Amino acid sequence: MVSHNPYATYQNNSVTTSTPGELTLMLYNGCLKFIQQAKIALENGNIQEKNESIQKAQAIITELMLTLDASYPVSENMLVLYEFANSRLIDGNIKNDGALFVEASEIITEFRDTWKQVIQINRQKQYANVEEI
Repeated sequence: MVSHNPYATYQNNSVTTSTPGELTLMLYNGCLKFIQQAKIALENGNIQEKNESIQKAQAIITELMLTLDASYPVSENMLVLYEFANSRLIDGNIKNDGALFVEASEIITEFRDTWKQVIQINRQKQYANVEEI
């Protein structure tokens, strides 16, 4: 099937050619994007759009929780933070409280920034190993 939308083609290619680490980074960025959209929708009084955006952010957090590798000790702490961020989104959605969205966003931003550093460190190690060959 030929896509006539170059942006959609680019998005599809970027997902299908990404590493698992890059896909996780995309999930974090998507979650933050949907939280931001929800905050803007709330400020504009668009409750339906706010609700839809928060549900998308929650779906991403749920996916992150489900794919967490429990064999690492840090996973339990991550799960607690994911659950807390998710509860902030739920409460913020029910109460129409953008401050709760900010709390969730701060947690996800920390995860995203840390994950980005991990990817960069791994790339540096890979390139160092390639140069040795």
